[in-house]
Amino acid sequence: MSQTIPAHNQCATDTTTPSSRLAWCAAALLVMALFSAWPAAAQDSAAHDTASRDTASPSVTIPNFWNPRSRLERIEAPQTARAVRFLTDDEFPPLHFAGPDGAPTGFVVELVRAVCERLSLNCTIQARRFDTLLDALADRQGDVVAAAIPLTPTLRSRFLATRPYFRWPARFAARTDKGLPAPSAKALAGKSVGIVGASAHAAYLKAFFPQAEAREFTDLATAEGALRRGDVDYVFADGLNLALWIGGIDSSNCCALVGGDYLENRYFGEGIGLVTRREDTALSRALDEALQRLWDEGKYAELYLRFFPVSPF
Repeated sequence: MSQTIPAHNQCATDTTTPSSRLAWCAAALLVMALFSAWPAAAQDSAAHDTASRDTASPSVTIPNFWNPRSRLERIEAPQTARAVRFLTDDEFPPLHFAGPDGAPTGFVVELVRAVCERLSLNCTIQARRFDTLLDALADRQGDVVAAAIPLTPTLRSRFLATRPYFRWPARFAARTDKGLPAPSAKALAGKSVGIVGASAHAAYLKAFFPQAEAREFTDLATAEGALRRGDVDYVFADGLNLALWIGGIDSSNCCALVGGDYLENRYFGEGIGLVTRREDTALSRALDEALQRLWDEGKYAELYLRFFPVSPF
């Protein structure tokens, strides 16, 4: 299930690009967050099960990671004399980055603020280096990690996590002036598809689109450049990076996401959730309940539209 709402301004970055480009996108996203307030699941897909989407839709698709038929029992957050300490990173726009005043912001950070308000919790949000977040949580230097750390069996063996509130869809992109069809095994036969070599996307393309002509590149930026020039028919890669590139100046308005999203866990992971220590079960359940309520009430959609003017879904 998803909602589709008209698109507005566009902003982009690739999370593998230089810091200057990340800073530009962070500033642009913050301006949108301050001056824009647009109204408001991703489906668990099998190999060929994708969310419906027009070939060159001018709209923003909002993913739904919650079962609309499932309503959690009302859970109160555990009462504590001190603030609940959230840990994040500030170098990954649009999910979490530093605003002009140096304070953390971004989709994940603002979602956390909404969660705290929904649960009537006093919370703090502290930015740390990404690779130290889980160890800091284990060492009790914080209570919850809210960052783009993939949910994996290894993480779950050490910590608790809520259900995913964001996932990493794989998407196809194509030039808008070529009139290419939405991808399918038949449509891609003989078509050139740019991929990053030795990636999950390369493996998926080989497994499910065997007649496509795979063109390997060393990194996504190079593949995107080839698509912009028309050297390949499609690029198949991480939907978030593609959406941000399409919405930004580097794409020169050449391209659009085409077809649907691909979300098979075996290739693209489970997504990200709010992570707590294993003993903090009451807190984890309360966070889960709050995320569901934010979706039900439209707050999730409002925040999503602030930070994802070009949806990766």
